[in-house]
Amino acid sequence: MKHKIDSLLSQATQRGDVAGVIAMVGNREGVVYEGAFGEKALGSGNSMTVDTVAWIASMSKALTSISAVIQVERQKLNLDVPAAHFVPEIGNIQVLTGFDSLGNPLLRPPKRPITLRHLLTHTAGFSYDIWNTDMQKVQQAMGVPSITECNLKSFTLPTLFDPGERWDYGINIDWVGRMVEASSGQTLGEFMRENIFQPLGMHSTGFKISDSMRERLASVHLRGPDGHLSLFPFEIPQEPQFEMGGGGLYSTAGDYMRFLRMILNYGQLGGERILKPETVALLGVNHCGDCRVSELVAAIPLTNNAEFFPGVPKSWSLAFQINHQKLFTGRPAGGMMWAGLANSYYWIDQTNGLTGVYITQMFPFADVKSLPLYYAFEKEVYSDGVP
Repeated sequence: MKHKIDSLLSQATQRGDVAGVIAMVGNREGVVYEGAFGEKALGSGNSMTVDTVAWIASMSKALTSISAVIQVERQKLNLDVPAAHFVPEIGNIQVLTGFDSLGNPLLRPPKRPITLRHLLTHTAGFSYDIWNTDMQKVQQAMGVPSITECNLKSFTLPTLFDPGERWDYGINIDWVGRMVEASSGQTLGEFMRENIFQPLGMHSTGFKISDSMRERLASVHLRGPDGHLSLFPFEIPQEPQFEMGGGGLYSTAGDYMRFLRMILNYGQLGGERILKPETVALLGVNHCGDCRVSELVAAIPLTNNAEFFPGVPKSWSLAFQINHQKLFTGRPAGGMMWAGLANSYYWIDQTNGLTGVYITQMFPFADVKSLPLYYAFEKEVYSDGVP
């Protein structure tokens, strides 16, 4: 497996498909593969290493979701109580019905309150401007910045539909982060550090890039219309109004692998228990009813249209996307996964006790070279039997 994956990834960097890539595979006992290829910044001569720090974007969502689930275990949060009980501002959110002749949003009250379960499963009604032109119109009319600016005004955006009616990907998990803070009396970063990062030994993960992390930080790249990659300066605000639970974390493949292996081991790693086994079992099942994950249609150039494994029905648990059928990569039905906007991806397979993480730093999301390379990596892991 090592030879085949090394060859796959190194050849991709040599062709210029990706500037640099890091990949790891783990099972319940430990890490069974790790590799890093290419450069942290294209043309720099600064090689990618397995401890390179990267912006993990929406891979942050799983860590924020698990933080909330920890609070549910402690009876500090409740999945089905109105979220406004914990963060009153969410009770003011209304549903977008259209726009008047001047371009102002038309709003109505929701039919039911938003709950933590709605937020965790992306069924609360929130969307992202990068995949929804109506949200862009609302932001322009109301003077609301993009969520990546980490400005509290982003939390004034309306929903597109009533809670529980369908799946849509948006600022749900940023609201979850606010609920963790309200229920714990800590910032989200402090809560994660005390309850996840320190127990698991994730010393290079955080919203704030430490000096040590910055020394190992990879640059973000952009694939231009000609197909070539160039540097694209991008960084999440380091003095934010709020810590963005939906996409603000920086980490390493090794740190994230420790988190994934904790899930794989039903809530514990190295003698440190983060979640109860019965809670982790709930993370692997559908919690959004008949709602299904749908394609994300690009509304800005930093993303392509995105859907993992089109044609396969997919739902959402309290933290992950769940595939309902076996995938062409070899991952069985019931597998868990998600991704980050700069083309980082991971999966968890409880059936075979297997997990993998793949990190590149490039736009657009669902890149024409990086996403197929991730699929090929996952497929190679399963090709000769489960390691």
